Amino acid sequence: MNIFHIVSKKDWEVACKKGQYAPASLSKEGFIHCSKTDQLLSVANSFYKGQKDLIILRINIEKVKSEIKLEPPLEAPMSGILFPHIYGALEIEAVEAEVEFPCKTDGSFELPSPLI
Repeated sequence: MNIFHIVSKKDWEVACKKGQYAPASLSKEGFIHCSKTDQLLSVANSFYKGQKDLIILRINIEKVKSEIKLEPPLEAPMSGILFPHIYGALEIEAVEAEVEFPCKTDGSFELPSPLI
């Protein structure tokens, strides 16, 4: 099974040089925010609208060494929606693909094809 994470190309390049990905959310909130396929577009349009130079990481959960929990978003704990959260740094080897994720002229996103 795959989960997905949106990241800037620059941050991903830095992570690749270090050998692992540990974004600010890991030290701040204790986990890396991820999405299932059907959640990705709403996350992108809610939190990344208008941002350029983004990529989607396709992560193979079987290769992730840190614990992954399905949890509600911090902003809406009673929503009933569960997102995958990685509780630790992400190994570069767990990422099976880096997919370009350009925004449209109005700043919104469409899922690239193929994603999976």
